[in-house]
Amino acid sequence: MGLIALEGMEFYAYHGFYPEEQLIGGDYIIDVYLDTDFDDAADNDALEVTINYETIYRIVKVEMQKNSKLLESIARRIIDKIIGICKTVQALKVRVTKKNPPLGASVQRAYIEVEESYVVKCHKCSRPFLSHERGDCWTKHGKVYPETKATLIRSFGPNICYNCLVPHFIKSRVD
Repeated sequence: MGLIALEGMEFYAYHGFYPEEQLIGGDYIIDVYLDTDFDDAADNDALEVTINYETIYRIVKVEMQKNSKLLESIARRIIDKIIGICKTVQALKVRVTKKNPPLGASVQRAYIEVEESYVVKCHKCSRPFLSHERGDCWTKHGKVYPETKATLIRSFGPNICYNCLVPHFIKSRVD
């Protein structure tokens, strides 16, 4: 596992709770840290099997152009977009910093930081697996009868790995 980081991405944007902040704008700094396995990319010197930090920068740039009242909203949008594109991310941290926040006093910066991990443990076999979905992600692996799903959730909770689900998939019938 390795870390890919983009630190100090600077933007002038129009975020803030007060209308004046959204009219006048301010300076922001975004830092993004992605934990991922990039051994294959390193071994093969292949960009297509790793996370391109240019893509991360573009995601951040687009999200910074959308006005928000809260720094937390900006961070959530950035995380959601990154996870939607980068399926190998095991953990992610985003820091949104507002320089010189209008507090009526000298304050260099205010920031929020959101950190998430996408490695969960199978409640049946205890093996770790990657899950980027909030809640259950059963439908991406295959179809399970609703009654079977309810029984598995009652027995093992929502985190069940693909290997433990395979025996419960609905098989298509060959006529």
